[in-house]
Amino acid sequence: MGENEPQLWCLLGKKAGDNRQIKALADALEWPCEDKHIVAQPWELATNLGLGVTLAGIDRANSSPLQPPWPDMVLTAGRRNEPVARWIRRQSGGLTRLVHIGRPWSPLLAWDLIVTTPQYFLPRWPNVRHNRLPLNNLSASQLETAAASWQGRIADLPSPRIALLVGGDSGKFVFTKAKASRLGRLANALANEAGGSILMTDSARTDVLAGDSLLAELTVPHHAHRWSRAQESEIENPYLAFLGLADAVIVTGESMSMLGEASVTGKPLYIFDMDDASEGVWHLPHSYRYKPITHRLAMRLAPRRMRRDVGNIQKALVQSDVARWLDEDTRLNVETLAHAGHGALCRQELWATAQAVKQLLKGR
Repeated sequence: MGENEPQLWCLLGKKAGDNRQIKALADALEWPCEDKHIVAQPWELATNLGLGVTLAGIDRANSSPLQPPWPDMVLTAGRRNEPVARWIRRQSGGLTRLVHIGRPWSPLLAWDLIVTTPQYFLPRWPNVRHNRLPLNNLSASQLETAAASWQGRIADLPSPRIALLVGGDSGKFVFTKAKASRLGRLANALANEAGGSILMTDSARTDVLAGDSLLAELTVPHHAHRWSRAQESEIENPYLAFLGLADAVIVTGESMSMLGEASVTGKPLYIFDMDDASEGVWHLPHSYRYKPITHRLAMRLAPRRMRRDVGNIQKALVQSDVARWLDEDTRLNVETLAHAGHGALCRQELWATAQAVKQLLKGR
């Protein structure tokens, strides 16, 4: 272990969004890094809550080996790997520094640094860093490379091209057919008024019928990639390509990953809010699905720091003039396109977070 080269372990789990944030921070640190892939047991919640610092909740045979020399620092995200990180620090005699991304279930003081975003209701403590967006190191060169592979396929679509990135149900957000139709109408009107086109892609969370309702509203020139149908084909996901090719971006607001990745492009960003009115939600049939019910109960009954509302990220982006709401009054014009340039926010927050992490080892 070199004196000037701290050794870093990245604890990676099943959630791609968590892993992307961990790797973005690791790349920004530029330290020797070893990825540790952790596979959780089905009963991990019970053991993690009951024992706290333990490996009883992981499948050790199918996880990466955890053995000395122990690292100077561990990066982790998500509940499942919290006990693993704390176990590693115990094995190191308390020398390993721990950085958690997101919202930990374990005590906040168990972490040297917590990197969080507005959807979590964490306090303003010295060991808690608040960013406006998830960590993201998506580069212009990555977008250019992805765009190049699709340029020929959408060459006949007129500019300005609007990327329409569609998610689905998440927490209190339910992507109904009615909401999908409204999103389709709004996106179509935006492109139609500008004389442009739409590059649409949905996701694994997009209900097929809702996606059909959205597409039925598109009368402008467009290219649509359907995740549900792509599984039986060899056509790659054009998500990054569309971000690179677009002149402006529309995203459904339930996904913090999509919000962050759209923001880093620096292009005009419009958020479609899938939230229902705060009053009268229980008169809506879709409010009785499992996710909306558990989310609303948690927001009402759970301790404040265990609550989660992605709507807070949406509001922070709009208030910071990084994004605008997509509604019937939205307009897209040359002046709007020229006003882009907010992509620096993601890079600034990533750099500042890396500096905060480095401070944890200052003087060692």
